[in-house]
Amino acid sequence: MNLAEQLEQDEKYEEAYAEYKKQMAKKPSDIELLTKLAHLALILEKKDDAQIYFGKILEVDPANILAHEQLLDIFVHEDKFKYYLIRGNLHALQQQMSHARNDYKKAIDAAKDAQEALPARYLYAGLCEGQAKYTEAIDEYLKISDYDEKNPIVFLKLAELYEKTEGLISAIQILERGRQDRGFENFEEILAGYYIRNSQPEKAYELAQSELTKARALFDMGKNDAGYEILMSIKDKYSNEKIFHSLLAQYYFQKEMFDEAFKEIDEYAKLDPNSPLIYQMRALIYEAKGDSFNEHLNWGSYNIVRGDRDVALNEFMTAYRFNDSNVDLIETIAALLEAEGDKTKACEFYEKLADVDKDNKLALEKLAEFRESIGDNYGALEYLERLKSIDPRNQFVEANYEKYKNQAENGGFASFLKRIFGSKMGA
Repeated sequence: MNLAEQLEQDEKYEEAYAEYKKQMAKKPSDIELLTKLAHLALILEKKDDAQIYFGKILEVDPANILAHEQLLDIFVHEDKFKYYLIRGNLHALQQQMSHARNDYKKAIDAAKDAQEALPARYLYAGLCEGQAKYTEAIDEYLKISDYDEKNPIVFLKLAELYEKTEGLISAIQILERGRQDRGFENFEEILAGYYIRNSQPEKAYELAQSELTKARALFDMGKNDAGYEILMSIKDKYSNEKIFHSLLAQYYFQKEMFDEAFKEIDEYAKLDPNSPLIYQMRALIYEAKGDSFNEHLNWGSYNIVRGDRDVALNEFMTAYRFNDSNVDLIETIAALLEAEGDKTKACEFYEKLADVDKDNKLALEKLAEFRESIGDNYGALEYLERLKSIDPRNQFVEANYEKYKNQAENGGFASFLKRIFGSKMGA
């Protein structure tokens, strides 16, 4: 036990407090030490010091519940603004978002002036945004813009929210307001990106600061050679940037130089292998080439990466209509159907997979499992026998063969009918 702890145990609180303060000079971010100092400050009725130490605890550990609760006790009668602000933070930590929003509103009302209210307004706006209450978030950020005039983040947030609610034009208008009324010159490049997405490449070209953005705008204007000339002039500088390769792919695509476009997409994929843009670019090229199978195959992969499985499944099903013997595609469709809980439909595709690829271990294993699950023990054993002949040491075979064999030999009416009427029944 060190000296400070001994003094505290002996209830010599002033001396213990002084000793802990000496230790804090060496360990200013030590949570345990800050907690002891805050606790002793309360005992010694040094509320201002206690606030400081509990505040430091939250700087180091923003999720510290004890510090929040102690500060609430301190501020409940002394400072309603800080009380509601901290209570809002505590409720947010506890995932009680409706309570948190109410607290932030009360903090705003309790603030002595607009400047003091700003932290609560930012927290309230952010919480509304996180809960997809975009209209409320917009209203709050607009109020913030009246008081925090030099903060460009407010306008960027508003642009994001307007794009989600009212569209690109409203987003552009708020950014132009920030650029023209508030003098945020760094908005020019951001605005160029918005203008490109809003199919206004001429305006984007006027504002663009980056050579890459200028090249993109020129491509969108149909000035392919001028855009290509810019890209070649900055090749050494940007050849390791994925956007450089995506723009070159766009150039080659628009020139119908599809092989070269594919090469640039491959270079892009080396830099960002998980990007949905890879599959989007490939899909567009295959569409231009009239290759419907690969077009829909890539749109399926594009939606898989984006997390939209329903759309992906529809695209893969469309691809299947153009080529019903592609092993990878059939396996992908079966896996997606199984993930959706449609095991019967999934097994239809596992059966197709086993027909196309006779030695496909996954298909045989899935079919054996499915047949066993519906009580077709004889059918399950048939698939397991096929799997065993391919891979006698297969782990699934070793774990289930005797069980499936016993069930088939002793198993119920379905297996009896199977033996009498043949393997086509129940298929």
